[in-house]
Amino acid sequence: MKEVIGVRFRKGGKIYYFSPLNYKVDVGRNVIVETSRGVEFGEVVLGVREIDEKDVPGGQIKPIIRIASEADVKTNLANQEKNKKAFKLAIEKIKKHNLEMKLISAEYTFDGNKVLFYFTADGRIDFRELVKDLAAVFKTRIELRQVGVRDETKLLGGIGMCGRELCCHNHLSDFVPVSIKMAKEQNLSLNPTKISGVCGRLICCLSHEQATYEYLNEKLPNVGDIVKTVDGKKGEVHSVNVLRQKVKIIVTLDDNTKEIEEYRIEDLRFKPKKRKIDTRDDNDAELKKLEALERKEGKMETLD
Repeated sequence: MKEVIGVRFRKGGKIYYFSPLNYKVDVGRNVIVETSRGVEFGEVVLGVREIDEKDVPGGQIKPIIRIASEADVKTNLANQEKNKKAFKLAIEKIKKHNLEMKLISAEYTFDGNKVLFYFTADGRIDFRELVKDLAAVFKTRIELRQVGVRDETKLLGGIGMCGRELCCHNHLSDFVPVSIKMAKEQNLSLNPTKISGVCGRLICCLSHEQATYEYLNEKLPNVGDIVKTVDGKKGEVHSVNVLRQKVKIIVTLDDNTKEIEEYRIEDLRFKPKKRKIDTRDDNDAELKKLEALERKEGKMETLD
């Protein structure tokens, strides 16, 4: 076991572990650390705790260099201004080289030894001449990284269909797999425009409630199943209300007329079966396209 602190380098970004050494580091303080990108300025978001080194990607925990001083904070602010200028200049160079790519961010490392440019594009881009051009201007190492539209949205931020700030920009450190099956499990409309987020991919909040829906659905019968009620009636399941845990069934009365009645799940008797997922829309072209994009997105490089 080893003592570590959690450091984040951008809002909603991944949390990386570093050894605090003999420094007393509180949550909210800024620290200077060395990463694979170079020397970086980060914020402590997790206080001192003990973890097993095996649980750390790469298995190596680097120590922090120092707690950030006022001079370091000023340097970081100056770098943010330099980022804006680098972004504008890179846009001009991209237009000059007629490259079909969309620049989304430009970032200097804290020590100024490297400038990273993040961009999106539909396919592979030959940007070798662009890199040479940028290196001649900035007089430092240049790195271009192609990322997916999810990362673009995470970086830029925005407002979701719920009216709140996007989860990916606000608090999600990592993107979790999202599938059409989740929308079916939650009885949502399979219209791609209604289950897609600002990025054009399936909304991340599908995963937030998936475990709850799976748990609740296990207690319910399938539509079309035959169930018995505590008062001796027998009928076919017409519909289910997952959140309220109520079931509407079609029962036959004494005069052979049929009526729909609603019961609580505890007032029904049935043999639990594996839940059936409606597959009638599996062949929808738009849904297939959306799922293909989801798989492609998972193979793209993601922001740190």
